[in-house]
Amino acid sequence: MTASLSIPRLRLANQLLAGTPAESPAAAVRRLGMVQAQEYRSALWALGLRSTAESEAAVEAAIERGEIVRSWPARGTLHFTAAEDLRWMLALLTPRVIALQARRYDQLGLVESDFERAREALFAALQGGRRLTRPEAYRAIQSAGVSTEGQRGIHILSRLAMEGLLCFGPHQGRQPTFVLLEEWLPPAPPRPREESLAELARRYFTGHGPAAVQDFAWWSGLTMVDARKAIQLAAPDLQPLDIGGQRFWLGAESLAAAEGDLQPLLLPAFDEYLVAYRDRSAVLDPHFTLRANAGGGLLNPTIVIGGQALGTWKRELTRSTVRVLPDWFEPPSPAQQNAFAAAAERYAGFLGLRLELPASGGVK
Repeated sequence: MTASLSIPRLRLANQLLAGTPAESPAAAVRRLGMVQAQEYRSALWALGLRSTAESEAAVEAAIERGEIVRSWPARGTLHFTAAEDLRWMLALLTPRVIALQARRYDQLGLVESDFERAREALFAALQGGRRLTRPEAYRAIQSAGVSTEGQRGIHILSRLAMEGLLCFGPHQGRQPTFVLLEEWLPPAPPRPREESLAELARRYFTGHGPAAVQDFAWWSGLTMVDARKAIQLAAPDLQPLDIGGQRFWLGAESLAAAEGDLQPLLLPAFDEYLVAYRDRSAVLDPHFTLRANAGGGLLNPTIVIGGQALGTWKRELTRSTVRVLPDWFEPPSPAQQNAFAAAAERYAGFLGLRLELPASGGVK
């Protein structure tokens, strides 16, 4: 295996997309550090792909048990983390995000007194183990005389989550809920900043390697100075890999590259296999970047066969069926169409629905 070809196979193994899956959704999240989760059900599938969880309900049970938690720990973007990791990740990563959001707060007419009044109102409404849906949280904020019109409401909630007041609790039907972080998560002492930097680098390169420092800085939202410092601090637990004159890093206990035939994958929107890297060219031909990116920072669900992104896909749901529609970057071979059908069957099983495929196999 050449070095360049080893990048997808190593990433698939280290991201738990090939080989032995994690024993639980929490173990999968813990290995990767964070799993992007702004599309909730896409993120459930991301964890289903990487663990022994065989259904959405199995992943949601881990959320209900408080083993994994959803919040805004990095880049102002929703992620799943292991419950014990959220506090130190927020402390390390969100001060920079909040500072960078200042201009947006100004545009929305949000001032510090608005956040303080919202904080007091939400604390009072949530304390005692209560859960609020987003509309209920907005009403609590409005009761304090703070408008939630337009995007003000979600920016208030995300700011207070980044400051550690609240996080997401289990869904109530299709509605997300919010809970007080201090009541929902187990207690944990604060970590020194350098310890947190080193741990974040260990998690990222163990669960995403091989990756470059630029990829780590992109994923974490750290400055390049801090990203390099984190790698230096974690160096005893990392191993370098030089490919084409570029330095990549892996965890010292990196899993062996996936061998033999790779199982086909229907990756959800914003999956870590693509979104966690600034340079995605090892797994996505740059000619098709615009096909994979929906614009506005959106990353489409992706068909991955042999470690390479070969197209995108979408679904159509009924009460009993899921119809999976591929959009191939190039005309697929019969083997690729069969691989897509197998990946779609796995996805349908996770949803507990009967699979329907287009008669043409999605070939246009």
